[in-house]
Amino acid sequence: MICRITDDLLYFGLANGVSQGYKDVMQNCRDNAAVLREGIQSMGYFDVVSKDSGVPLLAFSLRDASRYTVFEVAESLRRFGWIVPAYTMPADAEHVAVMRVVIREDFSRGLAERLIADLGKTMADMDAHAGKAHKKSAHEIEKEVTTFWRRLVANKKKSSMVC
Repeated sequence: MICRITDDLLYFGLANGVSQGYKDVMQNCRDNAAVLREGIQSMGYFDVVSKDSGVPLLAFSLRDASRYTVFEVAESLRRFGWIVPAYTMPADAEHVAVMRVVIREDFSRGLAERLIADLGKTMADMDAHAGKAHKKSAHEIEKEVTTFWRRLVANKKKSSMVC
């Protein structure tokens, strides 16, 4: 028996096979996003502002931003190895600052649970240190960054030897 695969048959097989696989991947991402959503909401620190439909992502803001900001929370999460972007919303909503986590295929339930635990530790530490730390002004931060880069460039010039 000779079997000939035509372009139409190949397309049909790929479309149906990939479609089910894609559905499975997306459902897994949505399930992990739900775990993350429930964990973050249960902490009591955050309001989830993203919708449940569409791209599996979670955007959330602080309920009380008077003691610290989402930018400080995101920076503090880095000690656990997490890079969670924090930013303000676009025009007409600049007063809302959020953190955002996109749930990709490789973001497992275990990672979601670890992020929840690390976020809980971060918030506990921030509560313990809120008000104790000196908040730097924009001018102080700018001065520190400028000094850092000037030293870095000066050291590069000293150490680079061109033949």
